[in-house]
Amino acid sequence: MNDQIQKSFDFAVAEFASIGVDVNKALEQLDKLPISLHCWQADDVTGFENVEGSLTGGIQATGNYPGKARSIEELRADIDKAMELIPGDHRVNIHAFYGDFGGEVVDRDQIEIKHFQSWIDWAKEKNYKLDFNATCFSHDKSSDGHTLSHPDPAIRAFWVEHVIRCRKIAEEMGRQLGSKCMHNIWIPDGSKDVTVNRLQYRQNLKDSLDKIFEYKTNDEYMKDCIESKVFGIGLENFTVGSHEFYMGYGIKNNIPITLDAGHFHPTEIISDKISSLLLFTSEIMLHVTRSIRWDSDHVVILNEELVAIAQEIVRADAIDKVHVGLDYFDASINRIGAYVVGVRATQKALLQALLEPIVTLRQYEANGQNFERMALLEEVKSMPWGAVYNYYCAKKGVIVGEAYIADIQQYEKDVTSKR
Repeated sequence: MNDQIQKSFDFAVAEFASIGVDVNKALEQLDKLPISLHCWQADDVTGFENVEGSLTGGIQATGNYPGKARSIEELRADIDKAMELIPGDHRVNIHAFYGDFGGEVVDRDQIEIKHFQSWIDWAKEKNYKLDFNATCFSHDKSSDGHTLSHPDPAIRAFWVEHVIRCRKIAEEMGRQLGSKCMHNIWIPDGSKDVTVNRLQYRQNLKDSLDKIFEYKTNDEYMKDCIESKVFGIGLENFTVGSHEFYMGYGIKNNIPITLDAGHFHPTEIISDKISSLLLFTSEIMLHVTRSIRWDSDHVVILNEELVAIAQEIVRADAIDKVHVGLDYFDASINRIGAYVVGVRATQKALLQALLEPIVTLRQYEANGQNFERMALLEEVKSMPWGAVYNYYCAKKGVIVGEAYIADIQQYEKDVTSKR
């Protein structure tokens, strides 16, 4: 341990103790908060189906920074590199079209656990846990903007089978790895222009979901969650799976809801939704991203909303009820750097929340001491939490501070620039 890091940490411990905060307890809690890294950042949401096609479903990856992963081996190597620069033990979130298909064309309604066994074996070797997603976009049966809500019963049946198979795969991932796999369902269904029969599309989606959930899974091994969106590019007028639809369906059927920080109106924030949903659902999945105006997929940075999300999780005593995963894809910068910046920012936000003097703040609030509450919250903002995070990195054997930039640059020089 560097002497300066230790001295700064000891000073921070004393400073936080003066306001009733146990730093070591906060670090113990942070160490138990895994973040799920999304595999699709490393290759611009391309996948490995070996089928020619472009990204569809209202999704766009912008930029062409050199060195993107072109194979499962390269993608895993990039994720491993990112993990080296992030303190703690974390998860990897896989989309269904990232299967290990061995060069064969396997349609979405035919995928099996054997196509993901190498992912499980890799995760075991690296001490990662896995999460999973059905992939209902970038396919010829989603090209007209509808999947589980499609007017054609045969196409709906295709996607129902796909999602059921994904749920079975997620269940086996959780069983083999001994950690509950979060399986997320997001569909791109919607329309570019005025839609008259909205109710019918939503009825179709409800019926499809009912069929999907007829297969009962073991909650110890996997948990489904359902994700809404406001709109997608080319689907601006109507989104079948709106927040209201999934909130109603999830609460009625006891299925956790996924809140994506970029899937709402520009002035709408998900931090304020967490405590409301926790009253009606046992768990929540968060997809943490950074929206700028209408674009939802910028690299996560330590901004006000990220801190607010972390604060709401901690203040609501929901650490064991809220699952945190990243969801963005930026092809305009070094992709491994995008991982590291995003996860570190999320950890820093969680650490700040864990270092709040919550007992005193709650007492002030209960007593109507609003000035005191405000003043203490303001003072906490400038407390030496950064020294605590640096200590955490050093304790975990991870590069401290901005020195990771040079490490990523070296990896780019040695590895990704040669692709």
